[in-house]
Amino acid sequence: MKKIELPPRGIETLFGVHDQNIKYLESLLDVRVDARGQDLNVDGDPKDVETVERILEDFAALFKEGKTFTDRELREAFAQIAEDRAYSLRDYFTKARFNPSGKKQVAPKTANQRRYIEAIQDSDAVFGIGVAGTGKTYLAVAMAVQALMQKQVTRIVLARPAVEAGERLGFLPGDLQEKVDPYLRPLYDALFDLMDAERVAKLLEKRIIEVAPLAFMRGRAQPLHSRVMTPMGWRKMGDIKIGDEVIGSNGRPTKVVGVFPQGEKEVYRVTMTDGSNTIACAEHLWAVRTASDKRRDKPLRVLQTQEMMGNLRCFHQYRYELPLLSAPVSWAVRETPLDPYSLGLLLGDGCLTDKTSPSFCTADDELVSSLGTALVGMNLNFRRKSNVDYVITNPLAGHGGTIVRNPLTQALRQLKLAGTYSATKFIPEIYLYNSAEVRLAVLQGLLDTDGGPVVQPGRTCRIQYATTSERLRDDVLFLVRSLGGVAHWRRRQAEGRRPGFARGREVLHRNDAYIMDIRLPEGLEPFRLGRKAAVYHQHGGGRPMRFIKNIEPAGVEETQCISVAASDSLYVTDDFILTHNTLADAFIILDEAQNTTSEQMKMFLTRIGFGSKAVITGDVTQIDLPSGKRSGLIEAERVLAGVEGIEFVYFTEKDVVRHRLVQLIIRAYEKHTSKVNM
Repeated sequence: MKKIELPPRGIETLFGVHDQNIKYLESLLDVRVDARGQDLNVDGDPKDVETVERILEDFAALFKEGKTFTDRELREAFAQIAEDRAYSLRDYFTKARFNPSGKKQVAPKTANQRRYIEAIQDSDAVFGIGVAGTGKTYLAVAMAVQALMQKQVTRIVLARPAVEAGERLGFLPGDLQEKVDPYLRPLYDALFDLMDAERVAKLLEKRIIEVAPLAFMRGRAQPLHSRVMTPMGWRKMGDIKIGDEVIGSNGRPTKVVGVFPQGEKEVYRVTMTDGSNTIACAEHLWAVRTASDKRRDKPLRVLQTQEMMGNLRCFHQYRYELPLLSAPVSWAVRETPLDPYSLGLLLGDGCLTDKTSPSFCTADDELVSSLGTALVGMNLNFRRKSNVDYVITNPLAGHGGTIVRNPLTQALRQLKLAGTYSATKFIPEIYLYNSAEVRLAVLQGLLDTDGGPVVQPGRTCRIQYATTSERLRDDVLFLVRSLGGVAHWRRRQAEGRRPGFARGREVLHRNDAYIMDIRLPEGLEPFRLGRKAAVYHQHGGGRPMRFIKNIEPAGVEETQCISVAASDSLYVTDDFILTHNTLADAFIILDEAQNTTSEQMKMFLTRIGFGSKAVITGDVTQIDLPSGKRSGLIEAERVLAGVEGIEFVYFTEKDVVRHRLVQLIIRAYEKHTSKVNM
């Protein structure tokens, strides 16, 4: 027996009206607490006495610090300590309680609820499984709001499977919002209870909080004909399977961990400032950065296509900048029949008609020397025909009556370049899908001949390139984008252009020209030719940038979405655009998860992006799925048990925080079910 001293006011608060608080504590633990004046005497089982002494000591200290208590709070705290002796009264009133948005304080009412909150704080994915009325959804929403207010996440996504009572959205009256609201009402109720209505409305309008049925949450998709870059080249979205590899933002392969057909959806063409474009649905996700984000050194934000519509410019500038490849696409080294730099030089200033020996036209002796060095293994002879013309021949040809083929001509024929003209030249595929070093060398050869640095006052140096071959234009775009750069192009029509002048006579333009402006990432040298490289280094090359320029409807398409294993969730789609389909930096709640199918549960879990948390709640006694469908929640219990970073918290009727009859009703049903199953 131990005496603890409390002031009269403290004893009144502790004991409560008609001593209800202290009687409740005595009913939980085998003790008796008596008050004699300002002294408290505790008697009973030694272990229980020790627990009560700690409770009373914490109460005395908190009361002295000015803490106020309600009878309900004290009884809830007593119940939790009786269930978990390691827990303390001070923990309950200082650690477990939190105020998500400043409107209402939230505290766990049972030990299981407290463990649930701690699990959400410590783990990236938490399953809260148990009977109705245990606070699973409410506490998850409260934790989500707190994470948003503390800027731990940038958005909240609340979802439910819309299959309750066997109903289908299509058969319900009203528009989409009216159809889904009844299913989502518990989530809305929790939000409005925790936050001011005006604040909730603004966050919903800005889509910082997204409330949607699970089926609509997954609809972040692209058409089946969209291209996705893989280690083997472009593949159609519709051909991608789980386990395949696609190219991530670092230029390296990343595994596809989820593939989800989406059916027909309205889609939109998203066009960038460099002319690149792709098609995606309204809910498709984009990692973007605004000028404000850059000034404040903020990370990429994730927005849906529909969030950016009509909001693409700010102060006469494009608002949303897309990330580019952080490193060139990494393809395996492939052996080539011709040195890549010399190929670039010949595509630029070479004559490859195959009617005569290949020739090279340039006024730069440095380029002639570089080409000769690159082709030294072919043992060729450079014969000068004029100040700028060189014929590349085989010095052994025509000697001794033996036909000796020109090795350069043989290589060009192997590459199917022999017989091409200025307007029909192209880069063979073996050079396009090769190592970054090979691709850069080809580009350097092209820029050293038909390209050059362009300098403007007060601006960094841009790279300009010109060709009359439409196919070569596309190949150069491919090279630049695969290296992490950007390229704009425009057409200069031959008709009506002022003719050139050569050898005293006018020369008419036969073909339209394509003029390209190129920006390459820092560290990639565009020129080997000394005079061009010097200008480029003197003025600097700036950095490549790509902004979203336009979003416009593109009809209805059969679509599919994928998720990838990359930490930033990004993958390469059409025109080397980076996009993704997972929810990064988000707090995601899936409510009523017992009504998900196995496929839906897997889809949801593989949506979890970098920096995100997911809470999945459900009651396996209230499954309402069509006959033959397995509950994704029950399967997840079996499949994910023991996976690091995932925690399961189970609730019972003891955790019910609704009317006291609810506990009795649940207990009665459980007894009935156990008798039936016997």
